Amino acid sequence: MPEVVFPLDSTKSFTDQQIVGHNRWHPDVPAQVHVRPGDSFRVHCREWFDGAIHNDDNADDIRDAPLAGVHVLSGPIAVEGAEPGDLLIVDILDVGPIPQEDSGPLAGQGWGYTGVFATQNGGGFLTEQFPDAYKVIWDFTGGVATSRHVPHVAFTGIVHPGLMGTAPSAALLAKWNAREQALIDTNPTRVPPLALPPLPDSAILGSLSGDAFTRAAAEAARTAPPRENGGNQDIKNLTKGTRVFYPVFVSGANLSMGDLHFSQGDGEITFCGAIEMGGFMDLRVEVIKGGMATYGVSENAIFMPGNVDPQYSQWIAFSGTSVTLDGEQRYLDSHLSYQRACLHAIDYLTTFGYSAIQAYMILGAAPIEGRLSGVVDIPNSCSTVYIPTAIFDFPVAPSSAGPVRIDPGMGVPMSSF
Repeated sequence: MPEVVFPLDSTKSFTDQQIVGHNRWHPDVPAQVHVRPGDSFRVHCREWFDGAIHNDDNADDIRDAPLAGVHVLSGPIAVEGAEPGDLLIVDILDVGPIPQEDSGPLAGQGWGYTGVFATQNGGGFLTEQFPDAYKVIWDFTGGVATSRHVPHVAFTGIVHPGLMGTAPSAALLAKWNAREQALIDTNPTRVPPLALPPLPDSAILGSLSGDAFTRAAAEAARTAPPRENGGNQDIKNLTKGTRVFYPVFVSGANLSMGDLHFSQGDGEITFCGAIEMGGFMDLRVEVIKGGMATYGVSENAIFMPGNVDPQYSQWIAFSGTSVTLDGEQRYLDSHLSYQRACLHAIDYLTTFGYSAIQAYMILGAAPIEGRLSGVVDIPNSCSTVYIPTAIFDFPVAPSSAGPVRIDPGMGVPMSSF
């Protein structure tokens, strides 16, 4: 096993650890760990709410989820010799739930969760159809997820980090804040908001303290969106065996990671839509000097996915176009067409006995494939959702016999404001 350079004790909160990580992006957050190019090492990661979500049948914890405090990230990790303009190579050697802890109160100890946030607390991709808070608990057995809240479904996890990235420079941070505030200003009272500005409340900035903490907390970017540094990309294919090339904006690169997922569908459409958990990552790092200019990489990370995904051979797919539910035509709106594809899949799954929210949770947590299938044929964009048929223990293809009716079980816990 590689050396653990960022340990976490499951009996302690994130801010009571031997090394305290962070939940905001800022160039002044000090590196907590230093490694060299060629080093392999292990990092422990806490699930993104630091234990606020419980393994029970009550969704009040999702309704009241402390979004101001996410994500709790392990890092920053400085890589010796990395300088602005370089590319940082990060090899994901392994990633999984909390090692040797298959039961306990923390997500990652043999279980994980998927949530839908209430509209007032962040919403989700289909928040107009699902405005309340919901929670599904998934149990892990031999790398397979099952749930008492969504029966007749089982699938192999595609374990990956939802969030990993390098620290921004001061100039890049200022660019983020300016452009996101400009977006907020177009509709400042929108619920959910258009973007999340800096918020000193609940900020965790590693070992920063005093005036340095106060100044950085007022500037530091929230970790919710993906940006030029990678960040919260929620790419389900960043699995074991993946190689990622991150742009470097500060000395040492200051790599951080967290928000591990046992599984996820493309788009993480419920927002808290993967199977969230704590766990570990084994990594190896290298540096390509001057790599940003050499390869034209300035505003994105490049990655080469691993090859450990479960091999599904049959799929049932649904398409959607850029027409609203009330019949308004939109011009090549791929966001809308993906929503419509998801809604068509949800409607279909309810014919077998699932509730709409159970079907929504399947799309968020199971390894569905989401694709932009047509983006040039005006006025309609076409998006598609592919669901592997093998995850169900009953036939899901249409037939002359009609749909099998399953017992939906206890259903999905819900909580409202």
